[in-house]
Amino acid sequence: MTDIKRVGVCGSGLMGSGIAQVSAAAGYDVAVFEVDQAALDRGMAGIKKSLDKFVEKKALSEADRDTTLKRLTTTTNLNDLKESDLVIEAIVENMPAKKELFKKLDALLAPHAIICSNTSSLCVIEMAAATKRPQQIAGLHFFNPVPLMKLVEVVKTIVTSQETIDMLFAFAAKLGKKAILAQDTPGFIVNRLLVPYLLYAIRMYESGLASKEDIDEGMKLGCGHPMGPLTLLDFVGLDTTYYIAEIMFDEFKDPLMAPPPLLKRMVLAGHFGKKSGKGFYDYT
Repeated sequence: MTDIKRVGVCGSGLMGSGIAQVSAAAGYDVAVFEVDQAALDRGMAGIKKSLDKFVEKKALSEADRDTTLKRLTTTTNLNDLKESDLVIEAIVENMPAKKELFKKLDALLAPHAIICSNTSSLCVIEMAAATKRPQQIAGLHFFNPVPLMKLVEVVKTIVTSQETIDMLFAFAAKLGKKAILAQDTPGFIVNRLLVPYLLYAIRMYESGLASKEDIDEGMKLGCGHPMGPLTLLDFVGLDTTYYIAEIMFDEFKDPLMAPPPLLKRMVLAGHFGKKSGKGFYDYT
C-alpha cells in the first residue's frame, strides 16, 4: 500500500460533509461524490458554515479556512474518485445500496486503495464480500458532529489486514482524532453500550417511573453526562436509534436491545427529534 494522499467521500449529508471537512482541514485533497448537484450544494454550504463558525470563534484563521475549501472538489460522477487512496462511504444506511457502491468502487479504484464504511451498525464484512479486496475493507465510524467529536471507531472484519488497520489509525491521528479498534459486530463499541442505555431510559419514561426532565437531570447531575438520555435521543434521531436497535436485536436477540413500543410509535408519527422539530422535547 502507498500512503494516503487523496481521499474520496461518498455522500455529502451531515456525516459525509463532516468527514470531508476534517480530511481537507488535515491537508488531504478530497473529492466528494453525491447523486445530485442539489445535495452537493447543501453539503458544501454546511461545510462553509461550519468553517465560518471556527473562524468566528478564533479557532481557525481565514487563510486556513480558504485553504481547506480549496482542497475540496465535488462531483456527481463516481469515476472522479478513481485517484483516491482511501474512499469513505457515508450514504444511506441500506445494505443493498452500500454493497452496490462498494462493488463499483472496487472496480474503479487502484489495487492499493482502501474502502471504508461510516456505518454505525451494519455488517462490514457483508460489504467487503461485494469486492475483490476484502483485506482492504474496514469500518471507519465517525461521530456527530464530526468536526468536534474526537473519537473514531476503526472496525476490523475477520479478514481486514493489519496493514489496513495501521493506515487507518495513522489517518485518524492526522485528522486529530483518537481511534479505537472495534470488532465487526452490530453497534461496535459505543452503540453496543449506548443503545441499551437509551432504550431503557425510554422504558423508564414510558412506564411512568419518572418524568423526562427528571430522567435527564438525574443522569446529567448524578453521572456527569453532558446531556440526559432523552435529550441525546432527540439529537441522535429517534429514527436512527430505532433502526440501530432493530439491527442489534436481530443479531443478539437480547430483550434490552429491542425497541420499546413508545419509540416505534414516535418514529411512525414522524417525531424524529431535533431534526424534525419534535421528539421527546419540542424544538419548533
